[in-house]
Amino acid sequence: MFCSRCGRQLDDGIAFCTGCGAPVGGATPGPAVPPYAPAPVQAPPYAPALAYASWVDRVIGYIIDSLFVFAAMILLGAVFGSFFFATVGLSRDNPLSGGVCCFGLILFPVSTFLVGLYNSVYLVSLRGYSIGQGVMKLKVVDAQGGLLSQWTAFVRLLVRAAFGFVPLLPMLDLLWPLWDPYRQTLHDKAVSCYVIYNPDVR
Repeated sequence: MFCSRCGRQLDDGIAFCTGCGAPVGGATPGPAVPPYAPAPVQAPPYAPALAYASWVDRVIGYIIDSLFVFAAMILLGAVFGSFFFATVGLSRDNPLSGGVCCFGLILFPVSTFLVGLYNSVYLVSLRGYSIGQGVMKLKVVDAQGGLLSQWTAFVRLLVRAAFGFVPLLPMLDLLWPLWDPYRQTLHDKAVSCYVIYNPDVR
């Protein structure tokens, strides 16, 4: 048996030509099926059209929040200094006297963590913004636009506090939104969160 359209030799009982697809023996053709159907393009998890916070507004919010961190540094420094001088002193012969320098290096990340437990974990998971972000009408959201869980906000804080132990890394983290397409900091990227404008803040 041969195809009436292209002349290809066909096996008996076949319904369609294996060469051109023409019906054989009165069969009706089905709908054309492309050999390859591309997978549907999925939308990004968070639409780039949303109003991501500008770098300037984020920096101002960061400076406001940092005032509380600096207050904690002063308080911790005063408490530790009073205790240290009363028990150890600054004698060169005392090997513990070098601890003043070491404590000074960890004062900033420790203060960032302690203040952040309330400001960057509790408040952000409860309402979406810290004190400084609330002043600037900013909001921290996840990839679906919802509030962060306390655990996610805690991990975000841990990453930011850990940056304080590495020289210049906190500055790089703060500058990162300048060239990032979603205006994220590095500690934002660590938990896949975003900072957007929040006009609902009064």
